[in-house]
Amino acid sequence: MEKLQKLLHGYHSSVGFMLLMGVIIGVVYFCGGGNNLRFEVIGEAEMAEDYSFEGCDFFNGSWVYDNKSRPLYKEKQCSFMADDYSCEKFGRKDFEYQFWRWQPHACDLPRFNGTALLEKLRNKRVVFVGDSLGKNHWVSLLCLIDSWITEPSHKVAEWHGSLITFRASEYNASIDFYWEPLLVESNCDDPVKHRVHDRIMKIESIEKHAKNWVDADILVFDSYTWWLEPNMTLLWGSFENPNRTSIESGRVRRYEMALKTWSNWLDAHLNRSKTRIFFISLSPDHKEGGDWGKAMGENCFNETEPIMEQGYWGKGSDTDLMRTAQSVVQDLEKKGFNIQLLNITQLAQYRKDAHPSLYKRHWVPPTEQELAHPLWYADCVHWCLPGVPDVWNEILYSYIRYKI
Repeated sequence: MEKLQKLLHGYHSSVGFMLLMGVIIGVVYFCGGGNNLRFEVIGEAEMAEDYSFEGCDFFNGSWVYDNKSRPLYKEKQCSFMADDYSCEKFGRKDFEYQFWRWQPHACDLPRFNGTALLEKLRNKRVVFVGDSLGKNHWVSLLCLIDSWITEPSHKVAEWHGSLITFRASEYNASIDFYWEPLLVESNCDDPVKHRVHDRIMKIESIEKHAKNWVDADILVFDSYTWWLEPNMTLLWGSFENPNRTSIESGRVRRYEMALKTWSNWLDAHLNRSKTRIFFISLSPDHKEGGDWGKAMGENCFNETEPIMEQGYWGKGSDTDLMRTAQSVVQDLEKKGFNIQLLNITQLAQYRKDAHPSLYKRHWVPPTEQELAHPLWYADCVHWCLPGVPDVWNEILYSYIRYKI
């Protein structure tokens, strides 16, 4: 603040002074000790602590190009970036996908403040539970708060099987990720070796997973992509000695059964007065270019701009699964759970440009045929970082900071 006062004191031109004040009011605010400048554009705001966004629909809006305040961090500067989402590191040359800001139609998203978030999480445990898109979401949050914790020894991530724990020691806070792609137990539960062709689920078993996150203060669940297989085997009993098995081709039916097991377990074991739950709606893919006017058989490969058609909806996004999840969430809410469905699907539908495509570490190397036809192995499911999941976390931040 002292530097700013000196600057203003020495600025003698009244016209220049007014221009400078206009710029300062419009784009500059101070954080921390006052020595770090950050940039703001219209459409974001630092809200008062008693801010209420009742009636504000964060999920209905449009993407606005903004190369002043975006990206919120740099890929190369994030200490916790994962190769799955490191598009720049693996050769992506166009960076326009990083410069789009989500603008709700009727209100503004609060400006992200890592210190304020960490204060809200002081002495608390957050756990993201889900698949690689849940991990995408979790890594985004770590990157968002990374620069707000300046001492490297105060931020550490450790891998313990299916659980990755991040600790912000100054705040005695942990933000963890737990690999649980189908919510119930399955033969896909290994966090590394889970690429199995025939998926088998213990449709009524969740205890092995749930004991790892039952004590959390905030739970963030996602489970969608892994349910899109045409056929999956449902199992009762143990993998070694099953009492009964059946092959279920109806994805809605098996999704409903797993969510029922999940919600029953929450009902019986979770502390309603302690734990806040968020359920993330489906994250859409962009595998079918015909949906947005490209030739059939094309996909997100080489896409560099969002879809601007308001209300665009890709055919691959299963609304029946969305309705099933919404119904289960509403039932839990009626039972007294503090639970919120974060409906990120529509805002992500527009972002055909923001997937890794070829630009990531491919854990299974592409075949010669795939290398000759890049469309065949383009990743149009996950998201580059910085990118779309940052918006999911801006919305999550708003709920944590102003509603918990």
